[in-house]
Amino acid sequence: MDEDFIFDRATHVEGTSDGAWRAEIGPEWNIFGVPNGGYLATVGLAGLARLVPHPDLLSVSASYPTKTEPGQVVIRAETLKIGKRVSTGIARVEQDGEPRVHLTAMYTDLSLARGPTHLENGPPAIPSPEACVRAEGTVAAEFVRNFDMWLTPESAGWATGRPSGRAEMSGWVRFVDGRPPDPASMPLFADCLPPAIFNLIQPAWTPTLELTVHVRTRPAPGWLQVRFTTRHLQVGYFEEDGEIWDERGTLVALSRQLAQART
Repeated sequence: MDEDFIFDRATHVEGTSDGAWRAEIGPEWNIFGVPNGGYLATVGLAGLARLVPHPDLLSVSASYPTKTEPGQVVIRAETLKIGKRVSTGIARVEQDGEPRVHLTAMYTDLSLARGPTHLENGPPAIPSPEACVRAEGTVAAEFVRNFDMWLTPESAGWATGRPSGRAEMSGWVRFVDGRPPDPASMPLFADCLPPAIFNLIQPAWTPTLELTVHVRTRPAPGWLQVRFTTRHLQVGYFEEDGEIWDERGTLVALSRQLAQART
């Protein structure tokens, strides 16, 4: 952790006398006045990561039973199993004595990962960052300022009143202050672009109900190439599937979230 970087300051936790962790949720991670779900997951994991011997997040499933507000939260974490290759634990983010985020996560050492590999597809074929459209944060200006984010022209159509009609959002993203991406930041990157359904319907509040992220390798420094798609929007609920690739064209992480479109 290097607290010269925005993300590391925003996920800083301090131990409490009863074995929990304390963190401060800043308003700069808000979307429609509510802290981003991927960011909240990284805060909760910052407590759990201190209890496991393995350095890298492998998988996390986060559920959001109650809305979190900017301000102080308490993280209660425990390990379920410490294994040779994988450790498993749970964490709960609480605010005002109520559970706001529940996390189940697995950790490993990705530098030691070995085994067969087969990928059905490579990185999405999208233009270079220079040929994309810079995300200025018309809906979530505070949140977007944490990133250098460029969307494909088709993805950015919703922001100018020309939605593509296809539920896809893709482009390039990195931290605005140059912090390299890493496994710990993958839940945030998996939830950082505008929802793919914005190219189908008018922008609405789309709170995350559940977010799952699988990390496959440590990303190279630099840009992340991302694509998020939705196939089924039904009675307001939708899934969003994500792929995150690094500058080398290596698959870094996969994600799926369940969210709700609220008008």
